[in-house]
Amino acid sequence: MESDPEGAYTLAYDAARRALAAVLQNQGLRATSRGGHTAVYEAVRAQPDPPLGSVLRPFNRMRVRRNEVEYRSSEAPAVTSAEVAADVAKVEALIELAEKAIPNMPRY
Repeated sequence: MESDPEGAYTLAYDAARRALAAVLQNQGLRATSRGGHTAVYEAVRAQPDPPLGSVLRPFNRMRVRRNEVEYRSSEAPAVTSAEVAADVAKVEALIELAEKAIPNMPRY
């Protein structure tokens, strides 16, 4: 994290996105590329099961921040190691919740 906070942030975000995609895949669903990463977030958020609620909430902010990092918004401040550490904790919570929810979710 210290030597490449932007890379660490991107990797953490990708882990969160893949956890959400796994929730969809478990239900036989797949977000299309047309909506990009927003489609994954919106599709999981619309699911009645599992109720990801407050654990899911930070994902959209992280998506926006990751876009600033990836596409180099000149207005965005540099990513710090502290920011990465704070969001890694949120990613870990999201992954943990997905791991618990997937075995108990109905399949469509």
